[in-house]
Amino acid sequence: MTSIHNLGEIIPRDFSPQAIWLTEIAADDSVRHITVGEFHADADALARGLLARGLKRGESVGILAGNSAEYLLAYFGIMRAGLVAVPINYKVPQATVEHILADAEVKMVLVDEAWQHLAGDLPQVRMDLPEQWRNLLDAGPFTPLPMAEEEYATILYTSGSTGLPKGVPLTHGGYVWAAELMRDSLPPMTDKRVLVAAPLYHMNGLILSALSGMTGGNVVLMRQFSAIRYLETAAAHRCHVLTSVPTMIAMAVREPETIERLDLSCVEKLIMGSAPLSEALFDRAGEIFPNAMISNSWGTTESSPVAFGPHPDGVAIPKLSLGYPGGHTEMKLLDGPDENQGVLWVRNKAVMPGYLNRPEETEKSIKDGWYNTGDIMRRDEAGFIFFVGRADDMFVCGGENIYPAEVERLLEKHPGIAQAAVIPIPDEIKQHIPVAFVVAKPNAAPTVDEIKQFALANGPAYQHPRFVAVLAELPLAGTNKIDRRALFAHAEANFNR
Repeated sequence: MTSIHNLGEIIPRDFSPQAIWLTEIAADDSVRHITVGEFHADADALARGLLARGLKRGESVGILAGNSAEYLLAYFGIMRAGLVAVPINYKVPQATVEHILADAEVKMVLVDEAWQHLAGDLPQVRMDLPEQWRNLLDAGPFTPLPMAEEEYATILYTSGSTGLPKGVPLTHGGYVWAAELMRDSLPPMTDKRVLVAAPLYHMNGLILSALSGMTGGNVVLMRQFSAIRYLETAAAHRCHVLTSVPTMIAMAVREPETIERLDLSCVEKLIMGSAPLSEALFDRAGEIFPNAMISNSWGTTESSPVAFGPHPDGVAIPKLSLGYPGGHTEMKLLDGPDENQGVLWVRNKAVMPGYLNRPEETEKSIKDGWYNTGDIMRRDEAGFIFFVGRADDMFVCGGENIYPAEVERLLEKHPGIAQAAVIPIPDEIKQHIPVAFVVAKPNAAPTVDEIKQFALANGPAYQHPRFVAVLAELPLAGTNKIDRRALFAHAEANFNR
């Protein structure tokens, strides 16, 4: 059994206190360094300060703020105190924030000024006001509370593509296990600089920040993402590892002038995850980061990112594959045409106990410890796993099943298309028909007819988009993924038959 009993304690205390734990990059490119010693001192002081405010073991503390060093200090300090950290997406409507605060029974909120109004009448402490922040900290020695394996460490909320987001409680036992497993599977990262630009209220940014700290790496944290600044920061700080959602890289590759003037040879690994990845984007990323190993990462908030890894015999992972099933996670493919394709179910120690206050949703998703991921996967002859699409994204057109991710990958093979997003709209005859939103590559101007003909020539006829819109950029949701709700609204307004 692991010797760590608190997820807030996964960053070792025996690293050199003078080593850089985090480099924070502000919007004006000013830089702030936080050492390992400062991290531990402040995370301990925050834990002491929260308990001094009367908070009790197992109570929830919300974090409603943008990326910052204080955000991560708060996240780990809350858990060290035996409290439950609840990161909140500040880009959702106020009613949704209010739902999350009530659903998680949040007792106090750590906020930035811009989002303070969303916290209502709950007790608040401003993280962006140095005086308030320092007043919360209670400096001194602190021993993190040893937590039972089943106790909640953090509650993350799903993006809620339909309805209100669901709370996903993650336990200390499950996620310490997952974090240590991921740490042990990584090459040494001592003194490696890891660029994190995804929002910290999302698993992608949180887990990779934690893994960097666990393995002796230096998190280079961008407070705000923009494609050009992401590339510039990677080059200026000689980052070895880049973490991202594919949409972020798709935006970056559309900046050829910036790429041309930068030296990006320092990048050794590019991790893309949390959304589907196309072959075209994979190849373009390889051109921009010529020395980087590119990985297509997969994981869910509900079950952790530990299901897949390298082949036990050292067989190279094929392009776009998520990897080979790891021996630490049970998995099965159900409801498909054969045993090599279907909905992925997984079972491991990190699978959530169930959605918070959602017994009916839990019953649908959890069976005897098995979690229904809702992701359609296929297995090739060597046993490697590939993502096909979301089961709940699949729609029927004239009796044929269509997965938007497959059509998007097809369209992104067009030489003039940088990004594509596909959604269904209702049709009286076909039931649904696919429509596409695309972003052209720099200096390219594909026409709607060319795009349709390309799809017809390179894929099954039923998949080709009946309507196409060429946009300057695709709308983004708060997680830096494509905002499909906005696309449905655009389709309703422009493609109404």
